[in-house]
Amino acid sequence: MNLIRRPRRNRRTENIRRLVRENQIRIDDLIMPLFVKEGNAIREPIPSMPGIFRFSPDELLKECKEIYQLGIPAVVIFPAIPEEKKDPLAKESYNPDGLYPTVLKMIKDHIPELTIITDVAMDPYNSDGHDGVVRNGEIINDETLEILGKMALVQAKAGADIIAPSDMMDGRVAYLRNILDSEGFTNVGILSYTAKYASSFYGPFRDALDSAPKFGDKKTYQMDPANRREALLELDLDIEEGADMVMVKPGLPYLDIVREFSEHSPVPVAVYNVSGEYAMIKAAAQNGWLDYKKCVMEIMLSFKRAGADMILTYHAKEVAQWLNE
Repeated sequence: MNLIRRPRRNRRTENIRRLVRENQIRIDDLIMPLFVKEGNAIREPIPSMPGIFRFSPDELLKECKEIYQLGIPAVVIFPAIPEEKKDPLAKESYNPDGLYPTVLKMIKDHIPELTIITDVAMDPYNSDGHDGVVRNGEIINDETLEILGKMALVQAKAGADIIAPSDMMDGRVAYLRNILDSEGFTNVGILSYTAKYASSFYGPFRDALDSAPKFGDKKTYQMDPANRREALLELDLDIEEGADMVMVKPGLPYLDIVREFSEHSPVPVAVYNVSGEYAMIKAAAQNGWLDYKKCVMEIMLSFKRAGADMILTYHAKEVAQWLNE
């Protein structure tokens, strides 16, 4: 046949494929989510997330050292708070002597170069399990912002490099930027959970923190999975309000949104490869149905191909180890 174009020529050998490869996974792309709880010498397995643990502060520090030595540039830390320390106004979230700020200070003191990203949301501390103040069954937006502001300020004082509001309240990026700047923390960045969908893929994460809503769901503040244009509205608002980075969460079911963000955002785009996505791959691999390493790397490439600059993933440590081999 007289074919002028034969795309297979560029696939003929591994070295040719390497030369023309459009996207690469780098350790620099990775952010490792970690869970911390009170106690000492604890590495508590999370049953729905095989290979992931709740760490006591001393064990978390060891884990962060390993992660940094692998070359991973950043971690995001989530606290598992005892039920007795939760209340409707999440007061423990801005206790300067609480578990979370104490851990942040410890990590920053011992590994100052490691970038620490913090979670700004009420649900780990809220006895209602919601990301905002609850009044008569309704999530109150503006009152929630006041609590988030206190939380963010405590985290910044403890050493946070980047705060990441995951609450999906309206106006929170501008509110937090103003609080941080007014207190002299102009260098603390904001990674906004810009398009956080009301997804069914968060179950294992809520197991890890025991933070599931005590009533109802989060559909009045997290985004409808059916919506695309709304995500672009949220993107425009967060950029106007001063977000330094933006995020799409979850990852795999929302690659189209990652692509939209990558084409429209003037700031870096992150994607969160969430707990349910991690658990599915782990379960399938443990049953011998999938090649774990190959599937994980293919998923990482899908995020890069869609346009993500950063990937929050529970696979981060494993991926870094593979890339270092």
